[in-house]
Amino acid sequence: MSDKRRTFRDRREAGLILARDLTGYLARYQGQQNLHVLGLARGGVPIGAEVAHALNAPLDVCLVRKLGVPQWPELAMGAVATGGGVVLNHDLLRSLGIGEEQVREAITRETAELHRREEAYRGGRGPLEVTGCTVVLVDDGIATGASMVAAVRSVRQAGAAHVVVGAPVGPSTVCRLLRAEAEHVVCSTMPAHFQAVGQVFADFHQVSDDEVRQLLAAAD
Repeated sequence: MSDKRRTFRDRREAGLILARDLTGYLARYQGQQNLHVLGLARGGVPIGAEVAHALNAPLDVCLVRKLGVPQWPELAMGAVATGGGVVLNHDLLRSLGIGEEQVREAITRETAELHRREEAYRGGRGPLEVTGCTVVLVDDGIATGASMVAAVRSVRQAGAAHVVVGAPVGPSTVCRLLRAEAEHVVCSTMPAHFQAVGQVFADFHQVSDDEVRQLLAAAD
């Protein structure tokens, strides 16, 4: 049950609480070789580290990149994730007259950046094999849900048998919509007046690339 008033000191505490909330559903999978935790980079990796430790499961990183509108790169027309999961805002594409070629160019460019960052984070280690596995996708929060949907579709394409989504915070409407994408969705808190992920964190510093690398290396 989500607590609408819950807050967190930092991502570590949020990860511990989310792990507890996930454990009931995932207890039968704990310690099994076919259970993997993927943290969405960068903020989801510290959360994922706590969840992976609690579930006795390996940790890996899942990258998601915004697909910016050509004229206004800060405006997202969609998202692409590790492995090729893509989400597009078709209403926005139509209203701005953005064609298929422009979309393909953006996907190609951001996919190349995903590969570069994956290599930097893993240090030459290959990604976890998720075919036939139960995959727990974790982020430090859900806002619009576009990044998480892209991540879910990516691990589906990679052959995951079951997908579970976990986040410390998110709006109730989006968390409900995600249930159409994943077998199970856990949001530890769904504030009545959701404004931003950081509103429930006392410490919501930007996670660095070095912190991601350290957490992944420590989980090996």
